[in-house]
Amino acid sequence: MSSTIREAGAGAGASKVMPLPARAAANTSMPLEHGIARNPGMKLDLGFLESMRSVNRSALERRVATLTKRRSIKADNQAAWLLRAIACMDLTTLNSNDTDERVRRLCAKAIDPLRKDIVDGLGISGETVRPAAVCVYHPFVATAVDAVRGTGIHVAAVSTAFPHGLAPLSTRLQEIEASVRDGADEIDVVIPRGLVYGARWRELFNEIVAMRAACGDAHLKVILGTGDLATLRNVMLASMVAMMAGADFIKTSTGKESVNATLPVGLAMVRAIRAYFEETGYLIGFKPAGGISTAKVSLDWLVLMKEELGRPWLEPELFRFGASSLLTDIERQLEHHLTGHYSANHRHAMA
Repeated sequence: MSSTIREAGAGAGASKVMPLPARAAANTSMPLEHGIARNPGMKLDLGFLESMRSVNRSALERRVATLTKRRSIKADNQAAWLLRAIACMDLTTLNSNDTDERVRRLCAKAIDPLRKDIVDGLGISGETVRPAAVCVYHPFVATAVDAVRGTGIHVAAVSTAFPHGLAPLSTRLQEIEASVRDGADEIDVVIPRGLVYGARWRELFNEIVAMRAACGDAHLKVILGTGDLATLRNVMLASMVAMMAGADFIKTSTGKESVNATLPVGLAMVRAIRAYFEETGYLIGFKPAGGISTAKVSLDWLVLMKEELGRPWLEPELFRFGASSLLTDIERQLEHHLTGHYSANHRHAMA
């Protein structure tokens, strides 16, 4: 990453530069309020988009392979990184059999994610370690908002005809507005993948701009459905269009595709984030989702973020896991760290 960037909005001949976010060790505490300016978006720049078309799959795969092999996190360091993974988690239930009671139980788990004996054993009884958000379907937003009130946990709603995004735009916008009225402060939207296949960038841009407007103050996470996009080039270009349109986060998957979050796809998306930052000066969040169910995989993603984007992207303001079963395995790994033994999943029930 370059040590400086052009001032956001500056002309081609401008000489003023601004520094990148400060680098710090991965275990260095960061202030809770980072003062991150919200991405206002920019005009659809087809020239900039064209400059991002070349994506070298082999190079991305080699880079991912070196990341996962070079970094081995053990013992107390691993426990600390796993606690960081919990703090960057959107604890999710998106099942056809969801009920209000199931959502309330999920929220209770989010408020107290670790058993007391594990908390005491790790010596963190005075700390607050909780997922950043709970993520639910629209009918359960009000239930979740009431259940986590006063805890600082955000409520995210999946909207816009999740998971395929094929309803009329007016219907999708109404769903966003309804979730915001019910108290959701984060909205996860899906894009119609056909707009990417047809390179209908203007139409995709306009739809996301309208979604951002419907969100109001709620943060907008744009789900690309990367498993459906066929090529890394499509992933890169869709990422750029979403950010130009004002996305606060870009997200890999709904979790319902046959292929969900993979590290090469994630690397392409975080490099799009880096390119957008270098162009505009705005920091965009990243959320991998779908298939992230083990502590080991969560560490791989954290290493990717630290190596490619730096320490600021290890905070929930800029990084989230979309996860439903990941917390169970993390809790098991933390118990193993303390006792040397693995426990059964049912001792770490999610809901």
